[in-house]
Amino acid sequence: MKKLFTLLILFIFLMTSCSQSHQSALLPVKEAAIQVYKPIPADFLPRKLTVVTAGDSLTEGVGDSTGHGGYIPYIKTMLEKEKGINEVDFYNYGVTGNRTTQLLKRLQSQEMKTALRKADLVILTIGGNDIMKVVKDHISNLQLSDFTKEKESYIVHLQQIMDAIIAENPQVSIVMIGLYNPFSKWFSNIKEMDQIVSDWNQAGQTVVTSYPNAYFVDIQDIFQNTNENLLFTDNFHPNDKGYELIAGRLNETLEKRTVPDLEKKSYMVSKEEN
Repeated sequence: MKKLFTLLILFIFLMTSCSQSHQSALLPVKEAAIQVYKPIPADFLPRKLTVVTAGDSLTEGVGDSTGHGGYIPYIKTMLEKEKGINEVDFYNYGVTGNRTTQLLKRLQSQEMKTALRKADLVILTIGGNDIMKVVKDHISNLQLSDFTKEKESYIVHLQQIMDAIIAENPQVSIVMIGLYNPFSKWFSNIKEMDQIVSDWNQAGQTVVTSYPNAYFVDIQDIFQNTNENLLFTDNFHPNDKGYELIAGRLNETLEKRTVPDLEKKSYMVSKEEN
């Protein structure tokens, strides 16, 4: 009798366990929360922007009556109005008279390499003195072919400049400001100068835009299509108004292309799937 009672208890226990297992299998399983990443809004965490400017007298700011760096104070004000940017630090490496070969050499200095590594953006002005060198070297018998030949060297040097910058900072955005023609004031007898500058700008644009995160800003028309005096008293460099207009054109590209391309952080939110 005791043995039968023991078997009965064991049977009930087994049946109860099976019933509980079956009921558990029928209960809906709550799925675990998953993590979804969304882009952070541009104005969620305002950031500091580090800009390296390099090149010739336009970057140094010759002709700027305030002595504050030509287009730089204007573009600084414009950038600091952008959502997501609360401060812009500039490191200015403009040197009057620099040609592409000289800028390329300076890019090898430890000071510039260090600056490039921490830059979010590099802005270049270079090429005007390369054209001037052609004029000076062939002043007695200047031919259109002289500019064409030198343009090929300009293309090679500009590619080397771009490569040198990217070698130090592969993620940096690069914006090159194009050339304008102040030469008509000095060389009114060279009627083809507008076309020469256009050809060099086209060459520069082709080089620059072949690199990711690199953009070309054309300013030739600003100085071409106006009756307003935009040149300094030397009739070569921009005056205050000229630099302000350059900054405005530059800012158009930065607003549309460069600022949105800056590295965006992500934030994590939880979402429960039903």
